[in-house]
Amino acid sequence: MNEASPTCSRVHSRRGLAGRWRVRSAAAIALVCAVLGGCTGEQFQKGYILPPGALEQIPIGASQDQVLIVMGTPSTVATLNGEVFYYISQRSERPIAFMNQRIVDQRVIAIYFDRNRQVQRLANYGLQDGRIFDFISRTTPTSGQELNYLTPLFKLVPSLHN
Repeated sequence: MNEASPTCSRVHSRRGLAGRWRVRSAAAIALVCAVLGGCTGEQFQKGYILPPGALEQIPIGASQDQVLIVMGTPSTVATLNGEVFYYISQRSERPIAFMNQRIVDQRVIAIYFDRNRQVQRLANYGLQDGRIFDFISRTTPTSGQELNYLTPLFKLVPSLHN
């Protein structure tokens, strides 16, 4: 019985070490999963946030005051054969907490007014295939004052996160 007792205690001691090792390994794996899982999919919105349905509330011919009530103060204003309100925004995401942000969408909402300060045209500019594209009229501005003004705005948008 004396010989069986030491053998029996060695077996129990090995099982105890293996059991503790498994518990510690499982706890470490769970901790790593919790840290990485809790920090995934961060999204950031910078600049103007377009209220849902706002563009639908601005008909052609609406006054500048109506636009300000619905959309708020523009990011910038320009004069191109009448006044233009620009609302600039950027959406980016970071897949994991320690990675850099990646820009997923840049938009410039442009509301063009005639000389009587009434809405003449709406545009929702973004980048498609690396070119400025109007998602409302489904066209790409080709030249002129409008494109000369929009190009720097899209270069400015990435600096909004500072």
